[in-house]
Amino acid sequence: AAGESPVKSPLPGVILDIRIKEGDTVAVGQTLVVLEAMKMENNIDADRAGVVKQILVQQGATVMEGDVLIVIG
Repeated sequence: AAGESPVKSPLPGVILDIRIKEGDTVAVGQTLVVLEAMKMENNIDADRAGVVKQILVQQGATVMEGDVLIVIG
């Protein structure tokens, strides 16, 4: 959809924490998800401001590189 931006996983790992919920307004640089990959915690931050349209993962889920985690509109 026009104006929607997917936030993708930069590497394979496990979702440790989801710090936002659908409908939240997020700012650039805000941490959206904490991903554990290779025994390290990685913050997945918003690359643009907007409203969280969809959260496509849940805590504890295993994701692969390139998987869409969140959609920001």
